[in-house]
Amino acid sequence: MNKRYLQLGAIMATLAVFFGIFAYVRIKNSPDVPYVPTSPKIVNAMLELAQVGETDIVYDLGSGDGRIVIAAVKDFGAQRGAGVDIDAKLVGEATESARKAGVAEKTRFIEGNLFEQDFSEATVVTMYLLPEINLRLRPKILALKPGTRVVSHRFDMGDWQPEKTVEVEGRKIYLWRVPPAND
Repeated sequence: MNKRYLQLGAIMATLAVFFGIFAYVRIKNSPDVPYVPTSPKIVNAMLELAQVGETDIVYDLGSGDGRIVIAAVKDFGAQRGAGVDIDAKLVGEATESARKAGVAEKTRFIEGNLFEQDFSEATVVTMYLLPEINLRLRPKILALKPGTRVVSHRFDMGDWQPEKTVEVEGRKIYLWRVPPAND
C-alpha cells in the first residue's frame, strides 16, 4: 500500500513540475497588455503631437497591428519605423499591412518582450500600454538620447510631468521629451 502511494506521489509531483513549467512559459510569453486598436484620429494626433518628420526613427512599444508605425512612415514621412509586440500573430499582420501599404522597406516589426528590446536609436517612442507598464519602462525611456519624444495614449508616467497633453475622442495623449542626463 505504501509503495503505491509513493508511486502515485511521484507521478503527481512529475505532473506538477511539468504543468508548472508549462504555465511559466505561457505567462512569460503572454502580453502584459491586451490588444486594443488605436483609432486613426488618435494615431494622427499622437504623431502630430510628436511632430514626426523625415529624420525620425519611430518605435511603437506594443505595436499591435502596426498602424502607428505604418502611419509614421507613410503619412508623416518618418525615415524608419519599428514596432515591438509579443504576439506573433499581430507581428505577422503588421508586417503584411506594411507590405500592402508600400512601406515594408522602411518598417520592421519585432516579436519580443519590449523590456528586452533595444530601442535606443528611436527619436520618437509611442505607446498605448497600462500605467504600471509605463512606469516599469520609464528608466529605459529616460536612458534614451536627450530630446527623444515620447507619446503615450491615455496613460501617464507617474510623477514625470508631460510637456504637453491633448485630448482627442475623450482620451488624453501625453508628450514628454527625454531630458539631458543630469536633469
